Amino acid sequence: MTEAVDGRLVDRLVAALEAGEPVVIPTDTVYGVAALPTVPGATARLYALKDRRPDVPLAVLVADAAALDDLVGAVPPGVPALVAAHWPGPLTVVLRRHPERQGWDLGGDPRTIGVRCPADRLVRAVAARVGPIATTSANRHGQPTPATAAEAAAELTAPVAVVADGGPLRGTASTVVDVTEDPWRILRQGSLDAAALGLA
Repeated sequence: MTEAVDGRLVDRLVAALEAGEPVVIPTDTVYGVAALPTVPGATARLYALKDRRPDVPLAVLVADAAALDDLVGAVPPGVPALVAAHWPGPLTVVLRRHPERQGWDLGGDPRTIGVRCPADRLVRAVAARVGPIATTSANRHGQPTPATAAEAAAELTAPVAVVADGGPLRGTASTVVDVTEDPWRILRQGSLDAAALGLA
């Protein structure tokens, strides 16, 4: 039987995110620290919490594949089948960003955006309420991500508004695939390899 999502925790996360406050959330891979890219200054707090340069790109977590329609200018052929096969799951896809989303402060190239639909029902429930959530691993830049929520929060440079405890997480970070050009390229190897993605 599927465990129900804690509605009160969803409400707390939504309220904090909409107020521009970062939160620590569990995902299907590792703990993440998250903020809303639609709130001015919110993603800058993520970089400060991680002691990370602001030019390193942030990905966004979404509730489902339908969110792509609002985030990218055009979905390349083959991408719908790719995400249908691996979402929800540990796959981040880098696409051409919709012109109306190029003002979001996500670091890196403002013309592209990394998108993932995680296999975590809590995160998807929150994203369904607030829209795409800018997220990065909850650790100091360049350091391993702790396995527990408390340890992940303690690694950051300051407290966050809400720490959502999803139990111990010892997953591998998501595989990142750039589909902006042919041939597609794996930018970061995670739990999905080239063969699993049909890129071998």
